[in-house]
Amino acid sequence: MSNGLPTGLIVSALLKRVNDAGGMGMVRARGEPSSGSILLILNDYFGNTQVLERALGPTGTPALIPAGPSDTSDRVARESYWRRRRDRDPDLWVIELDIASPERFAAETILAG
Repeated sequence: MSNGLPTGLIVSALLKRVNDAGGMGMVRARGEPSSGSILLILNDYFGNTQVLERALGPTGTPALIPAGPSDTSDRVARESYWRRRRDRDPDLWVIELDIASPERFAAETILAG
């Protein structure tokens, strides 16, 4: 999936924005720099976790859609999920963000353009 910018550049911009805002962003798995998929593990300051993936939405435009286990608070299930995905797709980027409103940061950076 491409929205015009290389995936590596999008990931770098997201990590910089999160880190500049006082949060923490890390690459759990590095994917293909020009066109890899992005899987996000989003942790907010209230202990909530979401797993989202950049994909085409119903209108054919890029969107962040829920992914992963039904209970995203189960750390073991989350880890197992992204590792299985990564085994099947070595181009997949796995990014974890710890910040207030992580979905907003992800959407503003990944879906822009």
